[in-house]
Amino acid sequence: MNCLGHSPAPVVRAIAEQAATLINPSPAFYNAPALELAGLLTANSGFDQVFFASSGAEANEGAIKLARKWGQLHKGGAHEIVTFVDAFHGRTLATMSASGKPGWDVLFRPQVEGFPKARLNDIDSVVACLGPKTVAIMLEPVQGEAGVIPASPEFLRALRALCDAQGLLLIADEVQTGCGRTGTLFAHTQAGIAPDIMTLGKGLGGGVPLAALLAKASVSCFSPGDQGGTYCGNPLVCAAGSAVLKTLLGDGFLARVRQAGERFAAGLAEISLAEGLGEVRQAGLLLALELGRASAAGVVELAREDGLLINAPRPHCLRLMPPLNSSDAEIDAGLALLQASIRRAHASADLA
Repeated sequence: MNCLGHSPAPVVRAIAEQAATLINPSPAFYNAPALELAGLLTANSGFDQVFFASSGAEANEGAIKLARKWGQLHKGGAHEIVTFVDAFHGRTLATMSASGKPGWDVLFRPQVEGFPKARLNDIDSVVACLGPKTVAIMLEPVQGEAGVIPASPEFLRALRALCDAQGLLLIADEVQTGCGRTGTLFAHTQAGIAPDIMTLGKGLGGGVPLAALLAKASVSCFSPGDQGGTYCGNPLVCAAGSAVLKTLLGDGFLARVRQAGERFAAGLAEISLAEGLGEVRQAGLLLALELGRASAAGVVELAREDGLLINAPRPHCLRLMPPLNSSDAEIDAGLALLQASIRRAHASADLA
């Protein structure tokens, strides 16, 4: 979320100036910052229309609703959306049902129906989920909550071809992978594909609650009033989003993200070798380190005591998502803190 760090100057300036002008005129009116941000997004994404929301889950709910309405209008009422085991799409009832996170299928029963689960990078499992009620396929280009598991470029291209052949929509959930996180503005472009619908969140606002649902014109079938929200597209958050996006689009910024990601991944590989750990997975500055044992929670706690904030999406796996403008010195300092935390955690466990 804090893709440019804490309280980055461009976002602070944008929020301060906008707060002194207009905070929220209600979503019944257009406002200049929302129009500016929508223009930046459409000009740099290949999508035609944007609906702003306050969270990634809300944007994904909107994507589900849009696909289902398109199915009503163009595919005989088809409404099922194929999603994936270990996927994460949000914490509302529908997005939890779309997710494949272990245990979520029983947490708040009954689930919302209509989300058969395939396996990532297994096109045959996707085909097996298709039927007359299928309207779309929805996935993260990299499964973040699963431990930074990427969909292969070949798999993404196969999904695009399958959707074209079957008359289905392809939905890219880029709430975590979008906005430069993987080294390009959007992760799906690295496979050379174009989804019909895309969702953004987290980094889009640089720390403020902002998300977006983007769609091709051929899919944009919402009527006025179908989708809305009190805070959707308010000028305060959209001003912040424009400041973030302009920074990401600056000369050399995304190239630097890729360079920093390679440096971070190389450092993690050295730590893994020195400490006898497991695989390093990396997409830009979205990284994971397999520990080889269920020690991740302990490492996270010790790292926090030392001033390093990391995340454990699985008991055996660490996830690392530093600011996109991290310097080499910050990356090296973080790696040193991480290695020390891993050594302390494993030494304590071995003594116990």
